[in-house]
Amino acid sequence: MAESHDREVDPRTRRLLEAPIVPTLLRLAAPNVLVMVAQASVGLIETFYVGKLGTDALAGMALVFPIVMLMQMTSAGAMGGGIASTIARALGARRRDDADALVLHALVIAVGFGLLFMVSMLLGGRWLFGLMGGTGASLQAAMTYSNVVFAGGVLVWLFNSLAAVIRGTGNMAVPANVTVAGIALLIPLSPLLIFGWGPVPGLGIAGGAVALLVYYLGGTLVLWGYLRSRRSLLRPSLAHARLRWPLFRDILRIGLLGAVSTVATNLSIGIATALTGHFGPGALAGYGTASRLEYLLVPLVFGLGAPLVAMVGTCMGAGQRERALRATWAGALIAFLLAGGVGLLAALFPRPWLMLFGHDPQMLEAGATYLRAVGPFYGFFGVGLVLYFASQGAGRLLWPLIGNGARLLVAGLGGWLALRLTGGLVQVFAVQGVALMVYGVVTAMAIAGGAWFGRVGWPRTTAGLLRRLQPA
Repeated sequence: MAESHDREVDPRTRRLLEAPIVPTLLRLAAPNVLVMVAQASVGLIETFYVGKLGTDALAGMALVFPIVMLMQMTSAGAMGGGIASTIARALGARRRDDADALVLHALVIAVGFGLLFMVSMLLGGRWLFGLMGGTGASLQAAMTYSNVVFAGGVLVWLFNSLAAVIRGTGNMAVPANVTVAGIALLIPLSPLLIFGWGPVPGLGIAGGAVALLVYYLGGTLVLWGYLRSRRSLLRPSLAHARLRWPLFRDILRIGLLGAVSTVATNLSIGIATALTGHFGPGALAGYGTASRLEYLLVPLVFGLGAPLVAMVGTCMGAGQRERALRATWAGALIAFLLAGGVGLLAALFPRPWLMLFGHDPQMLEAGATYLRAVGPFYGFFGVGLVLYFASQGAGRLLWPLIGNGARLLVAGLGGWLALRLTGGLVQVFAVQGVALMVYGVVTAMAIAGGAWFGRVGWPRTTAGLLRRLQPA
C-alpha cells in the first residue's frame, strides 16, 4: 500500500489520539445520538401513518421491517463500520493516499451489495414473509412495501457507505446535518404519498417506501458533493483511482464479519417474529410495534459507536492500544446506562409507546408483554452492540460474532422450546431477554480477556493486560 508518513497529522485525527477520552466521545456522540434517534424516528413516523391503514398494513410492516433493518444495519453498521475503521486506521498510520483510494472501493462494495439485496428480495420476498407467518392481506401489504423499498436498495447502500467514509475521518457533523435535513423533508412527504392530497394520488403503504427512497437519493447526492468539496479531509478521485484487492480486503474482512453478526441480530428478531406469528395478526402487530424500540436502540448506540470506531481505529493505527481499550470501556458503560434506562422505562410504562401506533387490544397486550419481559435486558444489548463497534475499530470482530451467535442460539432454540413446552407468549419473550444478556456478557468477557491481542484468558484490568502483551 502507498505510504504517506511524511504528511502532517490533521487536527481532527490528533484530537482522536490525544484529547481526553470521555469528553471527546461525548462531544462527538451527543449530536450523533440525537441525529441517529431522529433517523430511527423516520421509521416510527412511517409506522404511525401506516397504522392508520389498519392492522393488516401494520402487520405487513412488521414482516418487512426486520429485513429493511438488516439492510440498514449491514450497510451502515457492518460494512459501514468496516469502511470507517479502515479509513480511520489509514489516517492514524498517516497513509493518506490509501485513505483517499478507499472511497472508490467503498462505493463499489455498496453497489454490489445493494444489487444483491434488490435481486434477493424481489425474487424471494413472498417466500420469506410467508415463512415468517404472513398470510392474506398482511402478506400482500408486506409485498407491496418490500418491492418498492428493495428496488431502490442501492440508494440505501450508497448513502450509508458515503456517511461511513466521512465518519471515518472523525467528522460526525456532516452526516448528521444531512440526516436532519432529509428528515425535515421526509416528515411531510411520507403522509403526502401514503394518503395523497390535492393532485397527488395516495399510494397507500407503497407511498411510505417511495418517500424513503427520495430521502436516500437526496442524501447520497449531498454527501458525494461534500466529499468532492474543499472542506473534505479526503480527496477521492474516480477518474484516476485504480481498484486494488488489498484495499477491498481491508474493508471486507471487517465488514463481512460484521454482516454475519448483523444477520444474526436480525435473524434473532425474525425468529421471534415467526414464533409470535403463531398467535395471530394482532399479536404479530403488537410484537412488531414493541420491537421497534429495540431497533431504536441500534441507531441510539450507533450514535455512540460511530465515533468509537473512529477513535479506536485511529488509536490502533497509531499503536496506542491502551487508549483504544480505555475508550472502549468508557463507551460500554455509557451504552449500558443509555440502553438500560430506555428498557426500564419501556418495561414500566409500555402502553404509552404502543398506543402511538394503534389501539387494537390484542396488539397492545402482546406488545406490553414483550416490553415487560425484554426491556430490563436492553442494557446488555447496548453493551454488546457498542463493543461490536469498538471491535470494528480494532479490526477484531471474532468474539462479537461469537457473542451474537450465542444470542441467536438462545433466542431461536430457546424460543422454540418455550413455544412447544408452554405454548405461552410470555415465555417466548422471556427467552429473548435472556438472549440479549448472553450477547452482552459473552462479548464483554472476551474483550476483557484479551481477545483483541491474542488468546482469551481470564478477564484482566486494562493496564495489566497491556503490560502482559507489551513486547520486551
